[in-house]
Amino acid sequence: MIKEIKYDLIVIGGGPGGYVASIRAAQLGLKVLCVEKRKTFGGTCLNVGCIPSKTLLHSSHLFEKTKKLSSFGININGEISLDLEKMMKNKYNAVDKLTLGIAGLFKKNKVEYEIGEGKFLDKNTIEVNKKKYISDKILIATGSEPATIPNIKIDETNIVSSTGALDFTKVPKKLAVIGGGYIGLELGSVWNRLGSEVTVLEFTDTLVPSMDSDVANIFHKTLEKQGIKFSLSTKVESADIKNGNVDLSCIDLKQDSKKKYSFNKVLVAIGRKPYLKNLGLENINIEVNGNGTIKVDKNFQTSISGIYAIGDVIDGPMLAHKASSEGHVFAENIVGKYPEVNYNCIPAVVYTEPEVAWVGPTEKDLIKSNTPYKKGLFPFSANARGKTTGETIGSIKFLSHKKNDKILSVHIIGAHAGELIGEAVAAMEAGLCAEDIALICHAHPTLSESMKEAASLSFSGKTLHF
Repeated sequence: MIKEIKYDLIVIGGGPGGYVASIRAAQLGLKVLCVEKRKTFGGTCLNVGCIPSKTLLHSSHLFEKTKKLSSFGININGEISLDLEKMMKNKYNAVDKLTLGIAGLFKKNKVEYEIGEGKFLDKNTIEVNKKKYISDKILIATGSEPATIPNIKIDETNIVSSTGALDFTKVPKKLAVIGGGYIGLELGSVWNRLGSEVTVLEFTDTLVPSMDSDVANIFHKTLEKQGIKFSLSTKVESADIKNGNVDLSCIDLKQDSKKKYSFNKVLVAIGRKPYLKNLGLENINIEVNGNGTIKVDKNFQTSISGIYAIGDVIDGPMLAHKASSEGHVFAENIVGKYPEVNYNCIPAVVYTEPEVAWVGPTEKDLIKSNTPYKKGLFPFSANARGKTTGETIGSIKFLSHKKNDKILSVHIIGAHAGELIGEAVAAMEAGLCAEDIALICHAHPTLSESMKEAASLSFSGKTLHF
């Protein structure tokens, strides 16, 4: 007879949403079990996503920057060389420290866990490793997996997903990136800096469709100057592996003509899709949306009472911090508290060089919704800190409501954009106006002063330094 163990909450998935929900629920007094199919916690983000990719982005940026130190009066005798093996080891060390850190937090907060795949037997019972676990509340937080293209098989050797692109043992001479979104551009930037000839093949006529068009134009031109090639409005139809190379057959959608390319490696980065494999959802008849996400209400409850879902398996941007926010709010909700996730204030960041970050709607979105707005655009080329460091590429774009001056959105392209966007998020959460930011004293000289200047331009059309 299989022993049945009861919990107040069972969480399936130990990624950014699942582990946060588990820890917070335990802190609030619940007996919690977290089920994770990987041997380590942190999900895609910590294991094969955000953390390893940002480690390589930082390392490759240092490599690239070191080659240009002479412009700052710093001469290095001898050739600057790449030790890819050591760079990868540094990446693994960062991942290990963070994943082990979560295990430590589980122990500290008395969160129990089981390593293995969790499967619904019924609405209250999960089976893991031939053991049964019972709870009146079960949370699905299984994250996502890379989306695929028909006729193109990912083998993680010649044709890779983002996971394979993080583990190349040598720099590919020619690398194709299929997809001009966050993941493809970040990983394309890594290998471009390390010496690859990178070509991005994108189906649409723009990079990162959710990005503000003004920012996207600067972004595109800057990446081109860095050596990345782009073929927009291009549909990849098939791939043929010959003698260790990959031949791609494509269609130029604007010219309606066929094109062929040959690369050493191909990265498929066309987005991600909810991971719902082997969960036994057929045993509970849970309602799923047309796009493959699980349907939930404002409290994250699915169509089945007592079963909840958060993160990449539900609608919304597939971002680790969005999942974490949902995990925290979910845990508070099930013990009778009622915080909410403000989906209008979830920032997005692309960790290329320069970085791109934004929160809120694009200018085109505001025009489409007939929202009256004012705009302030301040370039980093007019910022004192930018001039001292040489980080003058980009700008901050501030959009506020024309009638009440409330901040609607902020779009940044430039150095440290991912850090700078935090002020905008906090201001929008607090319901501040552009004038409020314009009147706040910012330290000098800092890049953050550009936020003040852009807000001043949005509020009054005038600023001191531009």
